[in-house]
Amino acid sequence: MKEVKIAPSILSADFAKMGEEILSLQASGADVIHCDVMDGVFVPNISFGFPVMKPIRKATSKVLDVHLMIVEPEKYVKRFVDAGADYVTFHYEATEHIDLCIDEIRKAGAKVGISIKPKTETSVLKDILAKVDLVLVMSVEPGFGGQSFIDGSLDKIRELAQMREQM
Repeated sequence: MKEVKIAPSILSADFAKMGEEILSLQASGADVIHCDVMDGVFVPNISFGFPVMKPIRKATSKVLDVHLMIVEPEKYVKRFVDAGADYVTFHYEATEHIDLCIDEIRKAGAKVGISIKPKTETSVLKDILAKVDLVLVMSVEPGFGGQSFIDGSLDKIRELAQMREQM
């Protein structure tokens, strides 16, 4: 399996210097830029949306993983892909329409990522693991930076690796 280097979330950037920050990431050894999108509903914070994604896409050729921490992500997938997302990662807990969301992401032309919160069991992904390209196991509660790593996150990653091997 190829090692992929992911830059810190774009949320750690100084938004007043976003152009410079993106150029710095473009020159870095990172393969992927992770963009956290928060709606203030699924998580208590709000970040940015489509208008910010477009200039980020124009400023970099790096892969953009857009992590949607929003309710009903299936409604917004196409707009984020149109704004430049290469991957769209949504939360298992954020929608009642998992398969629809996966289909919308594929139909829009992006790769599919799914994320689970720290308290969500990996078993919920068993039937959909083969349908996604990426799994993001949250090692902190989504919505805030600077939290301590949650013990047990690495165990979840091992469980998912075993599930993938058994497929």
